[in-house]
Amino acid sequence: MPAGKLVLIIGPSGVGKSVILKTLRDRHPEFVFPRSATTRPRRDGEGDDLYRFVTDAEFDGLLKENKVLEWATVHAGARYGTLVDEIVPFIEKGRTVIREVDVQGFDSIRKHELFTGTKPKYPLQSIFILPESKEQLIKHITDRAPIAEDELKRRIASMEKELAYAKLCTASVKNIEGKLEETLRDVESLIGA
Repeated sequence: MPAGKLVLIIGPSGVGKSVILKTLRDRHPEFVFPRSATTRPRRDGEGDDLYRFVTDAEFDGLLKENKVLEWATVHAGARYGTLVDEIVPFIEKGRTVIREVDVQGFDSIRKHELFTGTKPKYPLQSIFILPESKEQLIKHITDRAPIAEDELKRRIASMEKELAYAKLCTASVKNIEGKLEETLRDVESLIGA
């Protein structure tokens, strides 16, 4: 059985990560897409396929027991985290685990003791999804919904910071408008490499 690995998909907001991940999920049942732990309330009709719903006390326990690779507090104070047991058991079975993370999550995971050092315990691959151009990415952000000028400036500053992470990744793929299939082939090829 081939050795498994963790593949992180990273990129700025609006670059197309969600579409890439949804397509990979549809095309590749052999890949594992781990759930996030979250303290936010379950929404009506929401199942357990994307999230493991936990209480604040349970999340604290997971952190204390080092069962979380990375985590963050987001909207309205809810916490989200990447769980060790949603990833490591599958890698040990020779499976490829694919996870979308933001740059902070990428930093945490790539520096985690399981994935760092001269001989890391588990292989880690990171693929940065680049926009065709900064202008194209700004257009995607502004086309989604009306946005205030100060919010747009904040997002552009955040995008500049995120784009600097591309050089820290194993590989990068440019997502060119109208050429999603080529982007997907490049990502699939890298994951298979």
